[in-house]
Amino acid sequence: MELKDLYREIVNDHNINPVHKYELKDPDLVLRGVNPACGDDITLMLKVRDGIITDGSYTGCGCAISQASVDMMLDNVIGLDSNTAVKRADKFMGMIDQKITDEKDLEELDEAMYLRDVSHMPARVKCAVLGWRTLREILNGGPKELKDK
Repeated sequence: MELKDLYREIVNDHNINPVHKYELKDPDLVLRGVNPACGDDITLMLKVRDGIITDGSYTGCGCAISQASVDMMLDNVIGLDSNTAVKRADKFMGMIDQKITDEKDLEELDEAMYLRDVSHMPARVKCAVLGWRTLREILNGGPKELKDK
């Protein structure tokens, strides 16, 4: 299977059959991410215990790339400590910015690594990074709503 076909298959699967697209009950952190250029709009919800992301979900709407990317992102960061999750988001951003190109460096991104060709589609870059940017903001103390326990 060609890389282009694999990319399409993975994006379509995560877009049509997302694992993490639902309203998370009693999240600890909630942040809305919006891409006004094309209308992508997500709300990221995380449960964090002792610095570890124990669960996560999102709701919202947008193009296939934005929805698939945030679903892949959650597959990638649930179970990680917050610092490692931010570093993973930084690595994804570096891949999209073409600053990180070594395949070995990108392996930890798992399926999200197949979004690297989005960097050649400038109109889609903001779509692909929306979930990852929102994750960085929520974990780095950016604009967020902290739920009361």
